Amino acid sequence: MIHRYLFLLVILAVAAARPLAQGAPDAALIQRARAIHDRVITLDTHADINPDNFTRQRNYTQRLETQVNLPKMKEGGLDAAFFIVYVGQGPQTDQGYAAAYKQAVAKFDAIHHLTKELAPNEVELALAADDVRRIAKSGKKVALIGIENAYPLGTDITRVKEFYDRGGRYMSLAHNGHSQLADSNTGERDGQWQHNGLSELGRQAIAEMNRWGIMVDVSHPSKAANMQAMALSKAPVIASHSAARALANHSRNMDDEQLLALQKNGGVIQTVAFASYVKVSRPDSPERTAAIVALRKEFGLPAPGQGGGPGTGGVMSRLTPQQREQYIARMAEIDKQTPGDPRATVADFVNHIDYLVKKIGLDHVGISSDFDGGGGVTGWNGAEETFNVTLELVRRGYTEEQIGKMWSGNLLRVMENVRKVAQQIQQGQK
Repeated sequence: MIHRYLFLLVILAVAAARPLAQGAPDAALIQRARAIHDRVITLDTHADINPDNFTRQRNYTQRLETQVNLPKMKEGGLDAAFFIVYVGQGPQTDQGYAAAYKQAVAKFDAIHHLTKELAPNEVELALAADDVRRIAKSGKKVALIGIENAYPLGTDITRVKEFYDRGGRYMSLAHNGHSQLADSNTGERDGQWQHNGLSELGRQAIAEMNRWGIMVDVSHPSKAANMQAMALSKAPVIASHSAARALANHSRNMDDEQLLALQKNGGVIQTVAFASYVKVSRPDSPERTAAIVALRKEFGLPAPGQGGGPGTGGVMSRLTPQQREQYIARMAEIDKQTPGDPRATVADFVNHIDYLVKKIGLDHVGISSDFDGGGGVTGWNGAEETFNVTLELVRRGYTEEQIGKMWSGNLLRVMENVRKVAQQIQQGQK
């Protein structure tokens, strides 16, 4: 009788464990995904930086608490990243432009300092698609430069060429708040527009980006500005870090009309793993909302609804390391005391990839994180967890060729096309 009872317990235990085993990837799947991950070039098109993390004493050769640094890239198998020259929108005055330009140059210089002086044997700056492939093959990590918000151009359109010469290979014309070049997506929230899309200076900037080989980034400007930019640009454009609005109704995401225009343009949307753009969570309780508002005010971060997540556009990256640690710890206390809706996961993120692939075709879909600018989802919350994205793609049935295109192939194709268009314009062929 006792033996029969024990046998029954064993059967029940096995039955209870079976769903968990079915939900987890098996060893063969993990092994196949790992092999694919090691063979493809994994490229993240948006990682914010703080120049304070590019000094002799403190830099990306160390495993800092930042979401991206060289040790974490190596740990997670992230081969390449666009480091971002970001400047928040300020007053459209000569003084404002001068201050923004100074901030931008400091970030350009920080990236060059990393690749030329701090870690030249570990990371190298890529200026073209072929550079990315060559550097990745050498075993070094690849750094590229993207410019988030063209506000630092001021009214001097010749700075487009200067930023290209400094290594910038994509640029958005606005961030959160209208710039002198384009309306921002935030106009939808505010119900106020400055240019009804692009300004005349913004149109000139697109022509200059086409001329010199800078990809036009449509992630932050307004829908009207984006539609006009895609119609004007002689070269394919990118959305460096956006998701599908059909799945998450946020003005930072692209709706189907914009996606179809992007497809027609030949561009690529770099699907972003930014939790609040991946999943629109249920409203927080009044207690949780009040606690988060107070915390963010204390640390000088925008209130909820006034710029997306707590670190949108590199705001978190501007905190000192000590402030960042304090903020994360305090936020963890709030999560424990007044839990919110569960955070978006890698599976939620890949749902956006699935939607985009079906809507506009796999050749127009890429991957980005917005790390150290508020980005991250559960399962991919730092460069060290990059493999989890590939694992989920393999689990969903994507082939190695398809995964390679999404991780870097599509973006590199656009880079090459933009360079060719620039050469044709410079030679008077367009």
